[in-house]
Amino acid sequence: MTPHELGLMVDDHGPRLILYARQWCDTPEDVVQDAFVKLMALGQPPREVLPWLFRVVRNRAMDAGKTARRRKEREAAVGVRPGRWFVEPDVDGLDAQTAVAALEGLPIEQREVIVARLWGGLSFEQIAELAGGSASTAFRRFSAGIDALRQKLGIPSSA
Repeated sequence: MTPHELGLMVDDHGPRLILYARQWCDTPEDVVQDAFVKLMALGQPPREVLPWLFRVVRNRAMDAGKTARRRKEREAAVGVRPGRWFVEPDVDGLDAQTAVAALEGLPIEQREVIVARLWGGLSFEQIAELAGGSASTAFRRFSAGIDALRQKLGIPSSA
């Protein structure tokens, strides 16, 4: 992989990987950078690069989150984890703070699938491989999460 190809991948996939990592840690940019460094260190790139990147980001973000929680416990620091899911405060008439609160209120299993599908562009099969499970389980979690978000945001079902 050439540096130019890597730059294109970072531009294309970096923001969605950062968003995905943000679910587990406060340092998503570092986690994503580590994943791209690991990709470059491989002699042969994986068959499907994007799902591989999501898997590496997921594992590293979970580790980073655990490390941060342990450090906070040791330091006895109390605070709220800052996080931005949306760049703009309003997206298509949707209040970003309300949407973030609704998304963060979902179980991690549902939130992970929604973020990977909507922002990451992964298929349910790729999400199933990433999270460990079946495509039908990923779809059920996605559907349940979307239904819960609609209810929390007061958006009627489209069906």
